[in-house]
Amino acid sequence: MPLHQALTTAERPDVALAWISRPKVQDLLERIGRDERRVTHDILDDLPSGKVLAHLRSVLVATGALTPGDERLVALEKWITETVQARTDLTARRILHGYAVWHHLRRLRRRIGDQHTTQLQDINVRCHVTAADNFLTWLAAQGLALGTCTQADLERWMTDPAFTYRDETGHFVRWSVQHRHAHGLTFGTVRWTGPQGTIDSEKRWADARRLLNDDTLPTADRVAGLLLILYAQKISTISQLTVDDVNISGETVAITFGTSPVVLPMSLATLVHELLANRRGKAKIGTPDDGPWLFPGGQPGRSLSDSQIGLRLHKIGIRPQQDRSTALFTLAAELPAAILARMLGVHIQVAVQWQKASGGDWAAYAADVSRRTSST
Repeated sequence: MPLHQALTTAERPDVALAWISRPKVQDLLERIGRDERRVTHDILDDLPSGKVLAHLRSVLVATGALTPGDERLVALEKWITETVQARTDLTARRILHGYAVWHHLRRLRRRIGDQHTTQLQDINVRCHVTAADNFLTWLAAQGLALGTCTQADLERWMTDPAFTYRDETGHFVRWSVQHRHAHGLTFGTVRWTGPQGTIDSEKRWADARRLLNDDTLPTADRVAGLLLILYAQKISTISQLTVDDVNISGETVAITFGTSPVVLPMSLATLVHELLANRRGKAKIGTPDDGPWLFPGGQPGRSLSDSQIGLRLHKIGIRPQQDRSTALFTLAAELPAAILARMLGVHIQVAVQWQKASGGDWAAYAADVSRRTSST
C-alpha cells in the first residue's frame, strides 16, 4: 500500500487529514519523501525518534504498508549502543557491552521468541544497564576501575547519597565477579519472604463487586481490573491479551493465561462479550477492523501500554501491585502450586513461593489424600 494511501485510511478522513497537516508530521513526511527508496523500518530507524515517528510507523504497520516489527526492541538496541559508545574508557566500554548485549539483550531475545518486547521488559533492561553505567561512572570519578574495586570501595558507594538502583547494581556486581571483571566483591540479594503490604481480602471482594456492577465505568477498565484482582494477572500480561486468547463456546467464556483455559463466571463473561463487541482504540488513522488486541491502544495496531492500563486502574481505585499480591496470596492458599501455575501462567517456583507464604500446605494435603485412597 502506498504511503499516502496508508495515511488516508481512516475511520474519519477529516481527523486523518488534520493529523497529517500538523507541522511536525509534515516535516517528517517531507524528510521521508526526499528519500527515493521504498519506506522500510531501517529507513524509519535512521530518523529522529519521537511520538510522531512512532505513530506514523504504527499507522504503516496497521495498514499493511510495513511488515510488523518489534519497534520497542529496536529502540532499546539503539539506546544500548549509544550508552555503551558514550563510555570513553575502552575497558569499561567492553564490560558494559558484554553486560548489556551478551547478557541482557540475548536473554531478552530468547525469552520473547517470536513475540514483541513488552514495556516492562524494556524498562527492566534499561534499569539494569543504567545501574551498571552509573556504577562504572562512580568508579571512574573515584579514580577506580571495576577490576581494582575492593569491598570497602563498594560499601563506600552504598553510603553515597546518590546511591540508586540497589538491586540492579547488585546484579551487575555479581555478574562482574562471575565473569572475572571484578574480584572479591559480594553484594547480597534480599530473599523474598512474602508480600510486604497488607493482604486485604475484604477490599478484594468489594472491588470485584463494584467492577462487576458499576456500569458507569468503562468496560475495558472493568475487565482489566477483574482479571487482576480475581486471577492475579500482571498488567503486562493483560495488555498483551488477544482475541485468540478468549474461547467462546455457547454460553461458556474462557480465557487462557497459562496452559489451561480459565472458565469465567457468567457476570464477567458478559463483560468480556461486551468488550469484544465494542473494543476500539483511540487511533483514527490506519485502525484495522480486525485488530488482534483485547485492549486496543491509541496507536494503530497497538495494544494499550502497561503504563496506560496501570493509570486507568489507579483512577478507579485499583492498586495493581498490592491488589495482585492479595489475589495471589488468596489463590495460593486455595489451590496447589501446579494448578496455580497452569491456570495463571506463573512460573511453578513462583507458585510454590506464594503457596508457602500463604500457608497452603498442599504437599501434606496430597499425602493425606494418597493415604486415604490407599486405605479404601
